[in-house]
Amino acid sequence: MSVALAAPPIKRYRWSSTVFHTMVEKGILCEDEPIQLIEGELVTMSPVGAEHSGLVKKLAELLFDRLKKRALISVQDPVHLDEFSEPEPDLALLKPRADYYMRDLPRPADILLVIEVADSSLAYDRGVKMSLYANADIPEAWIINLIDRWIEVYRDPSPAGYTTMLKILSGKTIAPQVFADVVVGVDELLAQ
Repeated sequence: MSVALAAPPIKRYRWSSTVFHTMVEKGILCEDEPIQLIEGELVTMSPVGAEHSGLVKKLAELLFDRLKKRALISVQDPVHLDEFSEPEPDLALLKPRADYYMRDLPRPADILLVIEVADSSLAYDRGVKMSLYANADIPEAWIINLIDRWIEVYRDPSPAGYTTMLKILSGKTIAPQVFADVVVGVDELLAQ
């Protein structure tokens, strides 16, 4: 009679942002590689299609025009949420800063709104990224949902996630909580 032995638990190494940046500086990882540091793991980003790419550009231009320099618009740049997570949201509205964040990455207190444009990444953005942003106390996050053709608005962060989620459907508009005059229409973004 054979006795089954229990396998030892597998331990994972969590990469810190310091180690991650050192790997980029030393050329181990290329700065242009499509990876993000998410909860200590190096995660490959989904390929970006034409609609996704075009919508990011359209939204950046629209927000730049409507915000009138009241916030910095960060496009597909990393944000430092904690020691183990530096996601790259498609857009982020940041508090203005004279150095434009050249000395260090934006941190949660600097972030007014994050926006993800999602098609193939929708489940990941909803499940992982919204949880990360809520845990970092980012006041508001949006998902521009290219599959269902609506905007998902997440507000009121808590350790358990965002406690408010709104679906903004075709024909409706939404504004970031911090800029009530910056109105964005679903059809303005997603009309085909």
